[in-house]
Amino acid sequence: MGHLKLSTRLRDDMANNSFSSQVPPNPKPTAMSPESLNYISLSLRVFFCLFMVGILLFALLGNMVVCLMVYQRSAMRSAINLLLASLAFADMMLAIVNMPFTLVTVMTTDWIFGEVFCRVSAMLFWFFVIEGVAVLLIISIDRFLIIVQKQDKLSPQRAKVLILVTWGLAFFFSFPLAVGSPRLQIPPRAPQCVFGYSSEPDYHAYVLILMLVYFVIPFMVMLYIFMGILNTIRHNTVRIQSHPDGLSQASKIGFLSIQQPFQMNIDVSFKTRAFATILILFSVFTVCWAPFTVYSLVTAFNAEFYCKDSFFQVSTWVLWLCYLKSALNPIIYYWRIKKFRDACIDLKPKYFKFLPQLPNNTKRRIQPSAVYICDGHRSVV
Repeated sequence: MGHLKLSTRLRDDMANNSFSSQVPPNPKPTAMSPESLNYISLSLRVFFCLFMVGILLFALLGNMVVCLMVYQRSAMRSAINLLLASLAFADMMLAIVNMPFTLVTVMTTDWIFGEVFCRVSAMLFWFFVIEGVAVLLIISIDRFLIIVQKQDKLSPQRAKVLILVTWGLAFFFSFPLAVGSPRLQIPPRAPQCVFGYSSEPDYHAYVLILMLVYFVIPFMVMLYIFMGILNTIRHNTVRIQSHPDGLSQASKIGFLSIQQPFQMNIDVSFKTRAFATILILFSVFTVCWAPFTVYSLVTAFNAEFYCKDSFFQVSTWVLWLCYLKSALNPIIYYWRIKKFRDACIDLKPKYFKFLPQLPNNTKRRIQPSAVYICDGHRSVV
């Protein structure tokens, strides 16, 4: 009887939201226990709650500190830091406008905030997600231009323009959800309003476009970028090691240099560390968002997967893995970026000593224009 009620409820939800699609006939029945009627056991809900609260606090407070530092300190307003601040703001807003409602839905196992807010919540979710991915893509391209192409073209003014463009594109791709195009199933069978099953071509087209925009295309572009950067670093390292003058001079002045026709000075420590920071951010993005991408595609195209009794629980795991990225980014900044770490230490009260003291890098950090012959000057992270 419980299984019959759930199937009836699912068909009603899909009909009420103008879905012309139909669930494949006679999906495999599964035994329904009282616990499965609540989608998730109480003990697991408590675990999710504690886990989510920790992620929410880290994502909110950590990204807020990033935004405050860039806003209050003019010395921190380099092009890359402005982009990181935009990424932090998107992660912070994701923690404010999405995570608390997802947390409540996990505990109640029911969406209680209404149909209108469901659409708005889905729109804001993708709005902030796409913005964060776009910023990460811009930073990766900037590293590629500096290390591979020997060009340093990203000034703070251009960074501000790019930030405005990315916010506009993010709004363009996410806004249709707020007006019901495509329509989301209300109430959802997940802790947040996400894509459900449909056989409508327009619905499938929008899901595919969104997956391409926020994950597949950025992932492929960044993968190509990082492979090119790694190849350049490997090539330059071989050239430096085979040049005895450069090695002898390195011990005296603290960074390697070799004389070439175009007079290029290379600081291997600087460029590999800056690149490694972006590579870590890219790796975290891939690990956290790849499962959600696969999950969304399978859900939109496979009714049997969407009708499974464990769908709510799977949705919870996958969704909060996505939110974990927003909490990890500030930790990566503090760990990898010395200017950010120093600013954090300066901001905290003198008696507040919970932040670990990481060893400082005494090697002189230099401008990209000093690493390569290129136009323009800007501070680096």
